[in-house]
Amino acid sequence: MDSYDFLLSLALILLFTKIFGLMTARVHLPQVVGALLAGILLGPSGAGILHESDFLVKTAEIGVIMLIFLAGIDTDINELKHTGPAACLIALLGVLVPILGCGGAYFLFFSDSASYTEILKAAFVGVVFAATSVSITVETLNEMGKLKTRVGTTILSAAIIDDIIGIVVLSVITALSDSSVNPGIVSLKILAFFVFTAVVGFIVYKLFKKISIHHGNSRRVAVWALAFCFIMSYCAERFFGVADITGAYFAGVILCNVTNSRQYVAKKITAASYLVFSPVFFANIGLKTDLSGISASIVIFAAVLAVAAVFTKIIGCGIGARICGMKNRDALTVGVGMVARGEVALMVAQKGIDSDNIDSAVFPAIVLCVVAAALITPILLKLVIPRGGSGGEPEPVRETAGAQT
Repeated sequence: MDSYDFLLSLALILLFTKIFGLMTARVHLPQVVGALLAGILLGPSGAGILHESDFLVKTAEIGVIMLIFLAGIDTDINELKHTGPAACLIALLGVLVPILGCGGAYFLFFSDSASYTEILKAAFVGVVFAATSVSITVETLNEMGKLKTRVGTTILSAAIIDDIIGIVVLSVITALSDSSVNPGIVSLKILAFFVFTAVVGFIVYKLFKKISIHHGNSRRVAVWALAFCFIMSYCAERFFGVADITGAYFAGVILCNVTNSRQYVAKKITAASYLVFSPVFFANIGLKTDLSGISASIVIFAAVLAVAAVFTKIIGCGIGARICGMKNRDALTVGVGMVARGEVALMVAQKGIDSDNIDSAVFPAIVLCVVAAALITPILLKLVIPRGGSGGEPEPVRETAGAQT
């Protein structure tokens, strides 16, 4: 390679994402917000120092695959079993209502006809806001002493389940976005993918469980786990027409119950991911977010979409919680706790840009709405849970896999 500019680009991204990440962390915001801001300020909307390149795009793709793999490996099956049907119903409504509400907002603003392509684009925008990132919610609930309550554990479990549902819906829409493909064939390929995942997953789970008995904390296990993640990502995209992050997510879910290796693998891959690949992914999203030519209609759409993103989660998850027997205040708290969007939403948006299911002109509005949802969640939580409020009955203290999905 004749040019070594990629080294300077990488150095600037690592430096500025960490600096801005630390700044946002100081004001109790997720570091991902700082990373996005760094990308925006370094990119076309700011100083114009950095621009997208093949190196950054490929590195960002590895970053998103590693992030979603970690989300899968952090899935706590015991937590899901404990909360059961309530979390499933809350998650289901918390996915369907945002897809309809946020997708409907896009359709009203930008669709001239109810064509197949326009409906798919609207659905894709809706799927971006289906997933929940509860890192801020967990931090706020923990600060208020409400994390180990019925409300807290329900939010954690529902967030895991709605990630799973959202990723499955993403797979379906991604596969259907190729208009030359027969929907029946698409359905068969998606079904085949899940059969393939179940068979391969059973074999790999047994293999890793056996290996972890004697080599649970060996670096080779982390290397093999990451290789499995990449193989599943490749197979999903190449052979089944399913998004590569779907394969990565289920690779993580397959390994999440290998108890002897799980924490060690997650620790090693987290270090590799957050050292290089994840900062590039978030900064690259900032580089794509060109605010220089944003129009008044996009600003209005962003405001409407932000309102829809907040209220559809509150309504969908709140109704689900109310149906499951929670009191009005607790149901409202569950709905508010599910408002925050983060990494998964940005990953889905990235896939939308790559597959031409999200227009580049609309992308800045989506990124701004994701950031707005992250910012408003702790404020709303502190309004609906006054200090000393109920927050549901206390739950027995159980070991959980992780707070962030």
